[in-house]
Amino acid sequence: MSDSPPPPGAESTHLTPQGPPSGRTTGLSAPALADPHLVYDPVAGDGPKDVVILGSTGSIGTQAIDLVLRNPDRFRVTGLSANGGRVALLAEQARRLRVRTVAVAREDVIPVLREALAAEYGAGEPLPEILAGPDAAAQLAAADCHTVLNGITGSIGLAPTLAALEAGRTLALANKESLIVGGPLVKALAEPGQIIPVDSEHAALFQSLAAGTRADVRKLVVTASGGPFRGRTKAELANVTVEDALAHPTWSMGPVITINSATLVNKGLEVIEAHLLYDIPFSRIEVVVHPQSYVHSMVEFTDGSTLAQATPPDMRGPIAIGLGWPRRVPEAAPAFDWSRASTWEFFPLDNEAFPSVNLARHVGELAGTAPAVFNAANEECVEAFRKGALPFNGIMETVTRVVEEHGTPVTGTSLTVSDVLDAETWARARAQELTATAEARA
Repeated sequence: MSDSPPPPGAESTHLTPQGPPSGRTTGLSAPALADPHLVYDPVAGDGPKDVVILGSTGSIGTQAIDLVLRNPDRFRVTGLSANGGRVALLAEQARRLRVRTVAVAREDVIPVLREALAAEYGAGEPLPEILAGPDAAAQLAAADCHTVLNGITGSIGLAPTLAALEAGRTLALANKESLIVGGPLVKALAEPGQIIPVDSEHAALFQSLAAGTRADVRKLVVTASGGPFRGRTKAELANVTVEDALAHPTWSMGPVITINSATLVNKGLEVIEAHLLYDIPFSRIEVVVHPQSYVHSMVEFTDGSTLAQATPPDMRGPIAIGLGWPRRVPEAAPAFDWSRASTWEFFPLDNEAFPSVNLARHVGELAGTAPAVFNAANEECVEAFRKGALPFNGIMETVTRVVEEHGTPVTGTSLTVSDVLDAETWARARAQELTATAEARA
């Protein structure tokens, strides 16, 4: 392939972990979960990579498909999964990509999906295999391919993440929740270099970390746009509406992620994710508000230098890193026009108005089932807010109470899938009880 060369020190491991570049040692016992100096390559060869896209009808999935269609020499999609709410789009995607398998979480949409596929493919053309049910995405994630892009939203992405890792696939991870709720489970299965982060912040950290080793890192700086409510006090947030919360100033995302960005829960989850991916202590992970969303994150090194990864806001760049690493995908996303003047601003985070980041640090340090409780309670509270059953500030107030009632996890790091599911079930039920009480009082 005539692509750009891999980053300094990047080598294909073919399932064998390699050391840091130039023979240096980091002084740390084990490689980080995501390391740009290591390349996990389960399928050697120069042809197009076979890719499975989970969550294909969502924001990440549709942008990934755009990237694939523009780069047929680099990628070939063999399977798609979706929840089943946008059957016509899923059928269109399957036909355009000529996939082998389509998976849907909802079994009730199978007849409609078959009909939509038949209409797209035309008479006499063989239709793709259909997998259906709650385990369909995980089943597809274990299918023959090179890379699985997990673009599912929410903790339901955990099972597909574990399935892809266990099957030996490279995992392009956009589903941060699966790592957050099942961190120890993911770390127990993942080979060095097997996970490539797709969140814009973590793709930025990943690229910046290629300039040095973990021993060289003083601090990770995760940037936040500040969402639609940047600069407002806690009191001013009391009466904001769902429409206000969905009006993100720089990114176009699904409703749950957009509201998480408004509360900055999304940034709290990213702090936990950064800790798990790069094995950097929470005390050395900082959040800074950058309204323009040009700098996606930064790494401060021990010599005082800071490396920032910057592009105009566009998720196709991080997706291209996830699918193509260690080689870049030309023209994946727009670049800056440096002939035009622009202003880039950075502000400290207001932890009083947005307590979610500090709460996330707390549950991340507790570990065990605490992150799963935090995430599940938040998902329920966001849904309650969208339905008008909870005010905006009530989201974090309720999540905080659920986390406090959960207490210190008994399981510590000896986590099982059953522990995660039980903790989530409890957290969802408790959050629903508390939101029902709040709605009754309103």
